[in-house]
Amino acid sequence: MTTIAPLWLWIFFVVSVLVALFVDFVVLRKQGAHEVSVKEAINWSLVWVGLSLAFNALFWWAVKDSTGSSELATTKSLEFLTGYLIEKSLAVDNIFVFLMIFTYFSVPAAYQKRVLMYGIIGAIVLRTVMILVGSWLIAQFHWILYVFGAFLLITGIKMWWAAGQEPDLESNPALKLLRKIMPVSDKFDGERFFTVQRGKRLATPLLLVIALVGITDVIFAVDSIPAIFAITNDPFIVLTSNIFAILGLRAMYFLLAAMAAKFHLLSYGLAIVLSFIGVKMMLIDIYKIPVMVSLGVVVVVLALTMILSVRTAPKIDSHTPGS
Repeated sequence: MTTIAPLWLWIFFVVSVLVALFVDFVVLRKQGAHEVSVKEAINWSLVWVGLSLAFNALFWWAVKDSTGSSELATTKSLEFLTGYLIEKSLAVDNIFVFLMIFTYFSVPAAYQKRVLMYGIIGAIVLRTVMILVGSWLIAQFHWILYVFGAFLLITGIKMWWAAGQEPDLESNPALKLLRKIMPVSDKFDGERFFTVQRGKRLATPLLLVIALVGITDVIFAVDSIPAIFAITNDPFIVLTSNIFAILGLRAMYFLLAAMAAKFHLLSYGLAIVLSFIGVKMMLIDIYKIPVMVSLGVVVVVLALTMILSVRTAPKIDSHTPGS
């Protein structure tokens, strides 16, 4: 596994993520179980996006300083930005699944923050392992890129056909299995994962929700990680763009949950992006699509999808997530 990033930048990245998680946990604990407002979600979303862009600027400087090439630094920073946008857009689809889970279990908005924090930490650990393994596999077996590409293309097609259909959580096999494994109480007990009813220790619905969020993380990681390997094989760029996209997931959830219906066409845009990336990956030894073209396709497709979604958004009553 080769990377252009110097060792000190790896260390800086790890420390930055740990500090960010610590701050987020401290803020979360001080706030207690309260409902996150749209204004608060916007402010935190801007903070996470700003940190990601600042890190990309530092990455550009580090590459230029170590190689002496501003052109190479620009190319690598554009790869980071493209990967970040792809992972951020796929995270939006992930958020809609979280919203469905929270709505199904009627999770109070004040308790959703804790679930999302555990989901974020789980996603960081999972994706770090999967990215390192994926980088090793690609280094050893170049042909696996074609497998990843075909998988993304098929996923994009399936996502297109499934777009607009209401998922049936009740028939979800993972939910059925979890209910068989864990006896679950019929009501929440604050933010506790276990409770005692009639002398019997039971899992609360909140623990079941966290388990489902974790399973969702696994499913979306399988889709999103091959997508960024189509942009770059540098494990540093793959890892950092993934993690920075995940760090702002909690704030972005509360921001998008209030306007989920307005982006009802987003799944179609994500299907096009995944299909495009799949084709790009399968053509990698014939023609390597420039990173600027990839970035342009991702931005244009997602922007058009969101604009069309807003213009054709169905009229619904206002609804507070988790209420």
